[in-house]
Amino acid sequence: MSTELKLNESSLPLRRDVKLLGQMLGEILVNHGGSELFDKVEKIRMMCKSLRNQFDKEIYLELKDEIAKLSSPMRKQIIRAFSMYFHLINAAELNHRIRRRRQYQLQDEKIVQPASIESAILSLKENNVKEELIQDALNSLSLELVITAHPTEATKRSILEIQQRIADILKNLDHPLLTNRERKNLEGRLFNEVTILWQTDELRHHKPTVLDEVRNGLYYFDQTLFDVLPEIHRELEACLEKNYSHTSWEVPNFLRFGSWIGGDRDGNPNVTHEVTWETLNRQRRLVLKKYKNVLVDLMKRYSQSTTRIGVSDELLQFLEEKEGQFLTDEKKWAVKTEVYRRVFALIIERVKQVGKSDIGYKTADELLEDLYVIKRSLKQHHPAAHELETIQNLIRQVQLFGFHLATLDIRNHSGEHEAAITEILRKVNMAENYAELSEEEKIKILQNILLDPRPLLLLNEDYSSETQEMIKVFQMIKDAHDEFGKRSITVYLVSMTKSPSDLLEVLVLAKEAGLYRLHADGTVESHLNVAPLLETIGDLTAGPKIMETLFEMPLYRNHLQRMGDLQEIMLGYSDGSKDGGTLTANWKLYKAQIEIHEMAKRYQIGLKFFHGRGGSLGRGGGPLNKSILSQPAETIGDGVKITEQGEVLSSRYLLEDIAYRSLEQATSTLLKTATHVSKVADQGQFRAEAWECAIEEISKESYIKYQSLVFGDPDFLTYFNEATPLREIGDLNIGSRPMSRKNKGRFEDLRAIPWVFAWTQSRQLLPAWYAAGTGLESFASKNVKNLYLLQQMYEKWPFFQSTIDNLQMALMKADITTAKEYLTLVEDQNIAERIFTNILDEYERTKAILLKITSDQELLDHTPNIQESVHRRNPYVDPLNFLQVELIKELRSLDDPNEELLTQVLLTISGISAGLRNTG
Repeated sequence: MSTELKLNESSLPLRRDVKLLGQMLGEILVNHGGSELFDKVEKIRMMCKSLRNQFDKEIYLELKDEIAKLSSPMRKQIIRAFSMYFHLINAAELNHRIRRRRQYQLQDEKIVQPASIESAILSLKENNVKEELIQDALNSLSLELVITAHPTEATKRSILEIQQRIADILKNLDHPLLTNRERKNLEGRLFNEVTILWQTDELRHHKPTVLDEVRNGLYYFDQTLFDVLPEIHRELEACLEKNYSHTSWEVPNFLRFGSWIGGDRDGNPNVTHEVTWETLNRQRRLVLKKYKNVLVDLMKRYSQSTTRIGVSDELLQFLEEKEGQFLTDEKKWAVKTEVYRRVFALIIERVKQVGKSDIGYKTADELLEDLYVIKRSLKQHHPAAHELETIQNLIRQVQLFGFHLATLDIRNHSGEHEAAITEILRKVNMAENYAELSEEEKIKILQNILLDPRPLLLLNEDYSSETQEMIKVFQMIKDAHDEFGKRSITVYLVSMTKSPSDLLEVLVLAKEAGLYRLHADGTVESHLNVAPLLETIGDLTAGPKIMETLFEMPLYRNHLQRMGDLQEIMLGYSDGSKDGGTLTANWKLYKAQIEIHEMAKRYQIGLKFFHGRGGSLGRGGGPLNKSILSQPAETIGDGVKITEQGEVLSSRYLLEDIAYRSLEQATSTLLKTATHVSKVADQGQFRAEAWECAIEEISKESYIKYQSLVFGDPDFLTYFNEATPLREIGDLNIGSRPMSRKNKGRFEDLRAIPWVFAWTQSRQLLPAWYAAGTGLESFASKNVKNLYLLQQMYEKWPFFQSTIDNLQMALMKADITTAKEYLTLVEDQNIAERIFTNILDEYERTKAILLKITSDQELLDHTPNIQESVHRRNPYVDPLNFLQVELIKELRSLDDPNEELLTQVLLTISGISAGLRNTG
């Protein structure tokens, strides 16, 4: 009872906002479609709500009949009404997250928000962690978040921008000193935004180009990340100085953002070397624009005059040397005594000219040197206890973003490199068919090439267009290093790495572009990290041996030395889960990290693991801080990279306050894990042999169960294709990349994103939980002590806790009753009933064992906010599912395509995505 009361009290402001927005939407529906539209929406909503509370066959049949009788125009408006409601709820929930953070900040100083930076520093202090250990941890701390264009964000940017404005207005409505007039004005603005939302197309009319995706990705840097990243660093510095006041702290640039957008060419023929070059240009244009805006602001602020203060001799000499060199008389600041404004005028002009003329800065380091000259001079006349944060903030921004904004990773499929090398070697008579050679023969040839300083390519030889493009990509990387700096592109990722030769092939291509070079004296020059991407269950198992083979090669070790003896390894969460089920994939990923880490330690090589997590639970999704916490603690030391993609970008980085909170939580977790003081972070002490044996056994049973359905049942693919909107998702213009790697219908070539997306739409969410129950239950039932062991693992092992919590979330978002509606789409009802019965049995089995492990009454009892959010949304998602099934049935029955029907199906897909959030 007390939990319910607390739950109601904590969510009262959110309920108030949702009610206000719902009333506004209702008024708009009446204005747009009359009372008939409003009444239809309400009738369908109430019937779905009633069915949620208690299933009644009469109401169910009445609902089906009501939907079947809808005219096409009315049906479309009803779909839009429910979809719009979710966009409004999403905006309200974004604001509520900000509200809860502010409530903590307004409380007594002694009440610190959990997972905040301050809570992490207090934890260190309470555990008597010495300053030296903290500084050592800071020096090795590294978190890089990499934004991708993986097509899982079904919501258009214009809709996201409206959500952002709605959330801002709701935040202003919370102000305690609002006058009645101000409140009325804000509510008027809010109504206008809801109206605009209703009158805006939800669907993209064209498939986005890669450069459209680049523009969308840059939006987050422009709106939030450019300002939030230095704030996080400043907060960490302030908390350390407050709690360890006798120490002079140096907080390095541990938190950065990278990008794949415009560089990820795996399966996307639209990402050419020209597109990547233009991406880098656009990134530079944006960061220079941001610097210019800050510098103009600083020039206005720093109005000090030498008639009032004395400046450093260094600054005066700087002006004497450079003002005449870089500025014409017209561009010089007119007031001689306002020396800082004179300096900023000079710096602004040089920033404007970057990449355009000799006046422009050649590197970001040159800009930094000039900013440090200003800072050193300011220190002479500014009170020592109050540092001017504005200039330090800009210095941090230049350190973080350089002239490249975000480091761009390049990725391609191992098969593409092999094909290019095969053609090149045939042309120079080194191997007739390289691709068919054994691994030992391949390695021998590649090593010989890398040990030979002479070039391999024939300048006048004609290569196929694919090989020419491959060569141009590496030449473009070399040019990018010269034009944008070496931080612009630092890593080349090899998808589907299955053997050491997959990495050596990339080094050979790098050598031909001058990125890798063997000098006459035997020294090696290397400017590109080559990182394997281990994805499938088989690749994860083989990963340690692949890397050990490379570490044994003197040639590869020389290359690694140039990289600071740091090897990056990417782990794919999507294909492993698609291949072996989520529980097995997660364990194999965890195990591979430990094995590779222990092996690399013998060679004294550092490892940076790059976690290719998706937004959905079936692709490794979940809160950012829990993603970090669930990794083996010993693998955190050399840095962590994590992908941020699709709808995750808008949910975390659309609003500045939420971006700050998300990054603060990640920083707090990273810091505590790095110093091993969190009660749950020091996983080493908990990883008892019994636990590893248990999860190994559970994983094996789960894998067998998963494979028996997905690969063992000959009718499974038919069921998947027909009982989900997979075919229709391909027409949803949410990404530039094809749904399959080779545009074929084979399951192996189907990308993990549409695989997960389709299951989520049909409310089965199978990739996120299926087969876990069999593994867990079979282990628990073998011995009465085993259940207690699982409970202990859940309580003390972050990896297992995260796995179980994600399974709970998946089951909570899945809805088997609604999923049953999709069976009517399967042509052979025997197949439909048989496979669905299997899924239903496993669902019940998984739910039962999860509740035993967590000792809860209901799923997610420990996270009431999420639990309530799912319950709040379900009655509004259900109508969209019912409508989707009827529309798909009608659409697939037609011989000729029907554009209006397809549009309505796509509207339901978009609406369900908005309702369930982490869909892909």
